[in-house]
Amino acid sequence: MTTDSNHILVVEDDEHIGQVLKFMLERQGYRVSLFNEGLAARDGMEAAGEIPRLILLDVMLPYIDGFELVKIIRARTGWEAVPIVMLTAKTMEQDIVRALDAGANDYVVKPFQPNELLARIRRFLRAKP
Repeated sequence: MTTDSNHILVVEDDEHIGQVLKFMLERQGYRVSLFNEGLAARDGMEAAGEIPRLILLDVMLPYIDGFELVKIIRARTGWEAVPIVMLTAKTMEQDIVRALDAGANDYVVKPFQPNELLARIRRFLRAKP
């Protein structure tokens, strides 16, 4: 399985936020796969022929939450090092620690600032070709 250097996987159950993220990222030249719930995201990852360069992941998702998805992603062969940025309204320290301990690389609280989010994404994409 190969890594697509231009592909970002977004898992966000809020349709408006998902579309905003897709629009923002596509304007930056990225190809975006958008899933609106955890089960579809897991199934999409299993069916994927390529590994995304980065994953934006909400915490509060239907069926399979973001914490569980991080564990699933980290257990997949070839996906262990894919940067995961959690994007969520959960602001409690215990949630942030739980996400980072599960394997997330960063944690951005909603409402997010678009330029700050893009800068964080660029930082991870620069780190590894």
